[in-house]
Amino acid sequence: MNNIAVVIPAAGSGRRMQSTIPKQYLTIKNKTVLEHTVQLLADIEQVTKIILVVSAQDSYIAQYQHHFPEKVTIVTGGQERVNSVLAGLHALNANEHNWVMVHDAARPCVLKSDILKLIDTCIGNQEGGILATPVRDTMKREQPQNDTLIPVVGKTEDRSGLWHALTPQMFMTNQLITAIEHGLLENKLITDEASAIELLQLPVRLIEADESNIKITRKSDLALAEFFLNRAI
Repeated sequence: MNNIAVVIPAAGSGRRMQSTIPKQYLTIKNKTVLEHTVQLLADIEQVTKIILVVSAQDSYIAQYQHHFPEKVTIVTGGQERVNSVLAGLHALNANEHNWVMVHDAARPCVLKSDILKLIDTCIGNQEGGILATPVRDTMKREQPQNDTLIPVVGKTEDRSGLWHALTPQMFMTNQLITAIEHGLLENKLITDEASAIELLQLPVRLIEADESNIKITRKSDLALAEFFLNRAI
């Protein structure tokens, strides 16, 4: 059995939620979003280590850390998400955990079956991969405007071949560390782990996931997440 680690960057704020509480500490069904996410991953047999990366200014984690399983280790993150992910990766022993998944703290609804499909695909092909969903809606690119606050359509983009990148994203631990460090050194924009791997021109598999794998970013997402979590029972 492969020992797989998970890094959970959880240093986000509640800015877009218009909340004074960071979104990972908002409550659904009497548990925080973060607790739901951690428990989901901890219940996967192949996951033997979870690195939870929090902000140095996090004043909430002390209330909840005793709720987490023993396989969870808490470390301090950096200024940006990519810096927090790298801090989590550096807390791992890559010889013990040569594969790692990175998962957003605010995605508590990902299906276990999708995570297992991701694990099987990556290990079976010895290549990294991400959960993703095909773009189904018509995609519009806005036109830059200086005289209005309301965006104006510039053009319609071809959606064929476009996917929404989700998490978890899974890669060989040392490979991901190298990719992120290389990207940061070159001052490249790293929006997710796959984008760092792409900079090294390495393959990234697309594993289609259920659309219930939403990221909680706005207040309306809480009710939707609760619906999906209730459905999973």
